[in-house]
Amino acid sequence: MTVVQQQSPTAENLPEPSPGRWLNATTLGIGLTSLLSDWSHETATAVLPVFLTTLGAGPGWLGVIEGTADGLSALTKLVGGHLTDRLRRRKPLVVAGYAVTAAATGALAAAANAIAVLVLRVTAWLGRGIRTPGRKALLAAAVPEQAYGRAFGFERMMDTLGAILGPLTALWLLAQTPGNYRPVFLWCLVPGVLAVLAFALLVRERPLVRSSGSLLLGMRSLPGHYRRFLLAVGIVGLGDFSPTLLILYATKKLAPAQGAAHAAQLGMTLYLLRNLLYAAFAYAGGWLGDRLRNRRGLLALAYLIAAVMAALLWSGSAHLAVLATIFVVAGIFAGMQEALEDSVAAELVPAEQHGMAFGTLAAVNAVGDFASSALVGLLWTGLAPRLAFAVAGMLFVTGAVLLLRWR
Repeated sequence: MTVVQQQSPTAENLPEPSPGRWLNATTLGIGLTSLLSDWSHETATAVLPVFLTTLGAGPGWLGVIEGTADGLSALTKLVGGHLTDRLRRRKPLVVAGYAVTAAATGALAAAANAIAVLVLRVTAWLGRGIRTPGRKALLAAAVPEQAYGRAFGFERMMDTLGAILGPLTALWLLAQTPGNYRPVFLWCLVPGVLAVLAFALLVRERPLVRSSGSLLLGMRSLPGHYRRFLLAVGIVGLGDFSPTLLILYATKKLAPAQGAAHAAQLGMTLYLLRNLLYAAFAYAGGWLGDRLRNRRGLLALAYLIAAVMAALLWSGSAHLAVLATIFVVAGIFAGMQEALEDSVAAELVPAEQHGMAFGTLAAVNAVGDFASSALVGLLWTGLAPRLAFAVAGMLFVTGAVLLLRWR
């Protein structure tokens, strides 16, 4: 049985968020923090594979490092969600998570071998995991329910802008010091530390009811309709493969006509196009969800858009226009999906359980990211790419149908 602590008497004197002021200091601070933090770690991610080769580590080590970091991060998101609902204040835990990520990313500059890179990368991702549920819970508490879509869409848009700036910054830094990757990691401390300061100085926390109990009890206490929502998210997650597979697909299709080098450049350009659409539709999808007051229906539409992407991939076309359309559709789906899944989660669960809700959602998505890329990759390699994309499309449609059938 969950024991709920009494609400702080000072909380009663705090004004409710104003519907006209969703873009307040907290939402702006969280958005700016996401931009800066993603700028930092995406800059590091862009050079990490090549840096590992200079240490004598090949693709196998990269797979171990990224797989371990992602797996432990998923577990940490569950723990972070549980902790953030029990603590009197969520903000210090989130600030600590950003600080750990910034310090570990910058410390990669001193890594002498692949084991050191593994330890630092895992540490950085543990910081990401512990902070994610609390950040989302603070964002939900800072805006009225009718503005959830815009608030979460704005945060995702800012995060994606950081993901665009990261690789561009890495390219610029390497142009200044060709072949020297350590200064790139040191530079990552600049946006990383600024992210910590932005969150600490701009984000405000409203005291809320706090709950107590075990992690398992916290998961079991989530509403039944939220667990059904997680089922739909998990099914879609099994088909939502990594966008790096899209780059590989485009490169292979274009290589016979364009040559390997030019095809690789076109693949990266298409990926940048996807990220630009991702940023735009993260906010647009959230805004539309607020306007239509039917976020679950719009999320189902996003899943069906992903099915269109899978159908285009299944067609096997090598035309550049078709490939560009695939990346455009992928960006629209990704932007709408993230903003709407977060806003639906906030809508379905009481505020005192937001940490646990966002923690389980993040964990389900993290497991889906790993499983889907493995599933699609194995089907692609062992049988045929068309079968892989057909399975992904069916999973997208199944998730959409589940959402549309619920009352």
